[in-house]
Amino acid sequence: MPTDTAEFLRSIHQLEPQQWNALGAQRNPFTRHEFLAALERTHCVGAGSGWEPRYLALHDDRGLAAAAAAFVKTHSFGEFVFDFAWARAYERVGRRYYPKLTLAAPFTPATGPRLLVRADLDRNALAARLLEHLEEHAASHGLSGVHALFLDEPARAACAQRGWLLRRDCQFHWCNRGYASFDDYLGTFTAEKRKKARRERRRVADAGVRFETRFGGELDEPLLDRIYDLHRDTFVRHGHEPYLTRAFFSAVARALPESLMVKLAVHGRAVVAAAIFFCCEEALFGRYWGAAADYHSLHFEACYHQGIEFCIERRIARFEPGTQGEHKVSRGFEPAITWSAHYIADRQFRAAIAEYLAREAAAVQAYALQVQGHVPYRGRRTTGRL
Repeated sequence: MPTDTAEFLRSIHQLEPQQWNALGAQRNPFTRHEFLAALERTHCVGAGSGWEPRYLALHDDRGLAAAAAAFVKTHSFGEFVFDFAWARAYERVGRRYYPKLTLAAPFTPATGPRLLVRADLDRNALAARLLEHLEEHAASHGLSGVHALFLDEPARAACAQRGWLLRRDCQFHWCNRGYASFDDYLGTFTAEKRKKARRERRRVADAGVRFETRFGGELDEPLLDRIYDLHRDTFVRHGHEPYLTRAFFSAVARALPESLMVKLAVHGRAVVAAAIFFCCEEALFGRYWGAAADYHSLHFEACYHQGIEFCIERRIARFEPGTQGEHKVSRGFEPAITWSAHYIADRQFRAAIAEYLAREAAAVQAYALQVQGHVPYRGRRTTGRL
């Protein structure tokens, strides 16, 4: 059995990649050792970033037994589970909300494993041990709490068992129901929505834009320069710099050559837009996008239709295109509840936040059910994820 001593490590490089991935991290590109190492090597996380690594590791006589990717946070940016109002409430009474401890894939609003346990061990017992050590670390280091974001079902259940506060949010996901082709998929739409989707695709094609699919191993440095510049421009136009550095794109393309995928929009010989994805056997994840010209419907085609077509061709079950965006619903994405869990050290704040989350949960659930009534499918079937 694992020892009772927990290590909190300052770098993923202190853990063996094979052992880390063997805990189940290999199932999701954002929890893989290679992804986390690329973030560190290229200074996306670490000193001065507000994301200070604290990898929790439990060992036994066979090596790494359980682990969690945790970060000491001095702000809430790049998390996509918004707690700024909680921080302001702490400040109003002279308390400090930061630093806090966060379990997450940095800059990535995608559901995935957060409590990693080796397959031969008791998952429930080890998950509870991890959470207990995280709580103790928060208490002993003056952290206001622990926040586990975008939880898979085992982690959600483990947090609930220990009494952490559960928070729900709503994203829009696409589910593959065994479609033979994109046309087969559109055949499940109402006539009006089917016509609209075909019109959007036709506008892009009529503009002379074609698409190329490139995986990380097929991206040379000049092409990565172009992709990064397009993606950065999207951030700059919204008033801030991107979370990820240019060096990260090169590092992750080399480290995960089959997980990074880019859809290039090409006009003539020029790359005019790029949509950046990550993929695994279970899901496709849309992450970033940028365009150098304003072609009608190009965003919808590059970020949504191309991703759906990719999933159909490769028989990938789920497509998570990112946060927000009711405009996704008319293109076949359906509301899906996502989960986070929160350990709040201060009892009074814990009670106040619990009351807030109860009200918020009812509103989120009502919103998801309302949006479900606007999906384009005949019969308005539900995903079963609400």
